Amino acid sequence: MFEIDEIYQAAELLADPPEVDQAAIQQATTALLAAVGEDPGREGLLRTPERVGRMYTELLAGYRTDPISLLNDAIFEVKYDDMVLVRDIEFNSLCEHHLLPFIGRAHVAYIPKGRVVGLSKIPRVVDLFANRLQVQERMTRQIADFLSVAIRPMGVAVVVEGLHMCSMMRGVKKHDARMTTSTMLGCFRTNATTRQEFLDSISRGATPLSI
Repeated sequence: MFEIDEIYQAAELLADPPEVDQAAIQQATTALLAAVGEDPGREGLLRTPERVGRMYTELLAGYRTDPISLLNDAIFEVKYDDMVLVRDIEFNSLCEHHLLPFIGRAHVAYIPKGRVVGLSKIPRVVDLFANRLQVQERMTRQIADFLSVAIRPMGVAVVVEGLHMCSMMRGVKKHDARMTTSTMLGCFRTNATTRQEFLDSISRGATPLSI
């Protein structure tokens, strides 16, 4: 149905990624605590390096998610050629520039060409790329490219809305600033009517993004 090498390439992953080096994270966390003027030996911080190691393992799980297992034979041959849309997919990620969170929601649509993917798999694809050190622009494109390779549809559309802690907590400190990125592939790029149908669908009943 698809080439395994193509899937790993689209996921931008090694077939056998290395495990998280918990000891190195804990040592670095201890050094960081000392560098900012804290006492890593005080009661409240004694287990912080261990907690931080577990946290990064969870938040960056996208580096070790097997895309073949993720799809898990959930691609089906179906005669259907209208839009499939999953909207308001919540995600959280880490900005690669400051290691601060950005959170938001993704809207993903595709027009099948003989194949559909199981409904639960689209949010998992979002998490595959969100759970890494990221920039929102790249993540948006990665989601679209991966689905394009996995199911070979007539087109894929992805819109991502994000709130970035790096602009809310530091720097410009604009609490209500939000970022919207989009990628349109295939018929969503070439057909204005199809693209507008998608944009109208995700704007209908939309609520403001907030934390």
